[in-house]
Amino acid sequence: MDRSDSAAGAEPQYPTAESVADFEHNIAAVQSRITAAAERAGRDAAEIRLLPVSKTVPEDRIRLAVQAGCRSLGENKVQEAKRKHGNLSDLDVSWSVIGHLQTNKAKEVAAFASEFQALDSLRAAEALDRRLQMAGHELDVFVQVNTSGEESKFGLPPGELPGFLAQLPQYTALRVRGLMTLAVFTPDTSRVRGCFALLRSLRDRARAESPELIGPGELSMGMSGDYETAIEEGATVVRVGQAIFGARAVPDSHYWPSS
Repeated sequence: MDRSDSAAGAEPQYPTAESVADFEHNIAAVQSRITAAAERAGRDAAEIRLLPVSKTVPEDRIRLAVQAGCRSLGENKVQEAKRKHGNLSDLDVSWSVIGHLQTNKAKEVAAFASEFQALDSLRAAEALDRRLQMAGHELDVFVQVNTSGEESKFGLPPGELPGFLAQLPQYTALRVRGLMTLAVFTPDTSRVRGCFALLRSLRDRARAESPELIGPGELSMGMSGDYETAIEEGATVVRVGQAIFGARAVPDSHYWPSS
């Protein structure tokens, strides 16, 4: 599947949704492709959660997306997520932080997020746990693994995952849900698929060796350009932004450079 950005001057791959009807159409199209990918893999599409990613999307358009049925939203940057959470507090929406966390932002995440999908250090785990304990909250977390081996990406090296998982039970406010990864940014589907297959194998190994450490063993992997491949490889959560909201002014390659 082609993950490349649209050529200059060409019609954008992901038209911008500007109305509730546009969002309903886009969400239905994504759900249809989720179902088809699940059927190809012999899976039940009901076990796959769609997480719409609203990073860089203005709040007025987020309101339209919520009217169209979005009840959970993913954001990369803590400050952007905090602002949107505050300004859209009248909406029935849960917020997932899916980007790297600086420990000085742990207080904010503990205050508003229902989920954190990018846990990759004990410093972040300790900071989150401390703030959550103070607030009397718990937080669902996914451990991020760098399955592509790229220096530009955050996440644990695969070999460090078992030891990291073994340390997490001491942080009692964190509820481990499973693993998360970002595939290599390339049109080469076989390389993308390899990243997802590696995450699945790491999850399976953890289940076999220390099942109490991996929680439900969910796999958060796949974005707009590769979520169908991710589902074929076992994804239980797909993080889809542009296919729902429309192309961003800044392409994904800005966030996750190609190798």
